[in-house]
Amino acid sequence: MKNQHNNHLLELLLATTLISTSGVLGRYIDLPSPVTIWWRCILGTFFLYLFCRFKKYNLNVRSKKDISRIVLSSILLGAHWITYFYALKLSNVALGMLSLFTFPVITAFIEPIFYKTKLDLVHIFLGLLVILGVYILAPEFNFQSSQVKGVMLGVLSAFCFALRNVLLKGQVIRYNGTVLMTYQILILSFVLLPFVFILGTNNINTQFPYVILLALFTTAIGHSLFIHSFKNFSVSTASIINSLQPVLGIIMAYLILNEIPASNTLIGGSLILATVVIESMRSKKRKV
Repeated sequence: MKNQHNNHLLELLLATTLISTSGVLGRYIDLPSPVTIWWRCILGTFFLYLFCRFKKYNLNVRSKKDISRIVLSSILLGAHWITYFYALKLSNVALGMLSLFTFPVITAFIEPIFYKTKLDLVHIFLGLLVILGVYILAPEFNFQSSQVKGVMLGVLSAFCFALRNVLLKGQVIRYNGTVLMTYQILILSFVLLPFVFILGTNNINTQFPYVILLALFTTAIGHSLFIHSFKNFSVSTASIINSLQPVLGIIMAYLILNEIPASNTLIGGSLILATVVIESMRSKKRKV
């Protein structure tokens, strides 16, 4: 049982690491955000479809009642990605990722509403610890600057992401996580197609290698593993463990984009990492 839990935890941490690449890639790719997301979806659909066929997963929707929830969660995922990428471009990797990570707190509040579960006060405490970490991490900035707009879009992205995850929780038991992710990005490929014609995709040739990385590692592998983790962890638990993402993203931004973190970044990042360790230990005890 312990080894099985450790394997599930390692899968979730791998998902977190892969999704963390979105910060650097989202800021680096020189395309309009909706167009970047469309390429991410169309290529991700191709990769995931091949994988589903290889694994012989059933791609049929089991019930017509599931369609509305899958479509709604897909639109929320698209809103989350687009607002997040705009947040990265308006601010920087640290602020964009850290404002997004208000989503564990949002998740802890809305999950009990949807699934009639008791509000876990420890989740609230850990969520507030994440907020404190974000507060320490964020530099001082002028409220008239683009950074504030970036933070506001990051929080909006967090709400969309939390709501999408909670909506999917009930579906994960019935569907494979990779199949659900394939449904979602296929739907988004159609929803976002008009933006490709409106905004254009002229310089895709120079950006294509980075878009492929975003589609394959961040989207196809990372998000599929994250959705799959809902079978083994509550959405709140998975979300709080996923809070390691900003720390990894800031490290990547330092190594790749030369965005040097300040001392407050290290302090705030340590608080976020502490919530990951605490929730990992708590979830392990509940599984034993």
